[in-house]
Amino acid sequence: MPRVTIKEIARRAGVSQGAVSYALNNQPGVSEATRARVLKVAEELEWVPNRAARQLSAARSETFGLVLARTAKTLTEEPFYMGFVGGVESVLSQKSYALALQVVADLDEELATYRKWSAERRVDGVIVVDLRVADPRIPLLRKLGLPAVLVADPELADGMPCVWTDGTAAMNAALEHVASLGHRVVARIAGPPEYGDVWIRDRAFATAGRRLGLKIRVVHTDFSADEGAAATRDLLAAANRPTAIIYDNDLMAVAGLAVVHGLGSRSPQDVTLVAWDDSTLCRITHPPLTAMSHNIIGYGAEVTNRLLDLLNGARPQAHLYSTPLLIVRDSSGPPPV
Repeated sequence: MPRVTIKEIARRAGVSQGAVSYALNNQPGVSEATRARVLKVAEELEWVPNRAARQLSAARSETFGLVLARTAKTLTEEPFYMGFVGGVESVLSQKSYALALQVVADLDEELATYRKWSAERRVDGVIVVDLRVADPRIPLLRKLGLPAVLVADPELADGMPCVWTDGTAAMNAALEHVASLGHRVVARIAGPPEYGDVWIRDRAFATAGRRLGLKIRVVHTDFSADEGAAATRDLLAAANRPTAIIYDNDLMAVAGLAVVHGLGSRSPQDVTLVAWDDSTLCRITHPPLTAMSHNIIGYGAEVTNRLLDLLNGARPQAHLYSTPLLIVRDSSGPPPV
């Protein structure tokens, strides 16, 4: 089927090709009646923009980049990134933008990807996740002049545009919840300590634990189900075993619940479990898991809108998207007597 051209739309609508261009690009220069007529004809002809021509005229690739330095196995298992990418795509699809999603082995490969994208003008901007403390991506992105929005606390962003959720307040709420139930020995199964959001939660966990007079312990993992399960097993085999465990994602929490059942224990009768992110997994387990909940799809959409705003001249700034809310479910209960 031949491509519908602006010339054909102009002929059908009885206007000039210039008027069609103004109408289709939502620019001034035509009356609202003419604009409506042109758009109606374009819809009837099932017209779609010539992507290559638009890229040349706008000097943009109409593509955003997202690099994930995680194993493919973890990414396929972890609900957070499925939801986050879904939120990104929900915005880009409305703007006729594409997403270049690259999975790499480590941070060095991620840095190389940004250099390649910048040199080839493959992307108009990037969304950066899993920030580290003193992250080397920040100076590189500045050097390349590649527009970016960081999914990170302002404390980690070094003045770059960022969108964040308040991990400190959320961790306080999680620990206050288990303390209010009477728990005094509390463990946390965390992600890699070099990740900035994990570092912020580490700090908040330690501070709140001291304030509440709790005996606390942190075990760092790679966020995977396998390591979450292994850490849970080790904690429950310890002499001074915790009566409550907080997990840094829901994948590890669900794996931990399976370990509890496998050991012949029960939640919450023997151990209270609290998950993070609150995907559907938390609601379909038995018992349903207490979780720190936030809208992950909305989070991805918000980050994407902020990057679009940045390209359109908005002032770079830090934006607090949300503070995860405590959703209490059946995995919460008092410690065993």
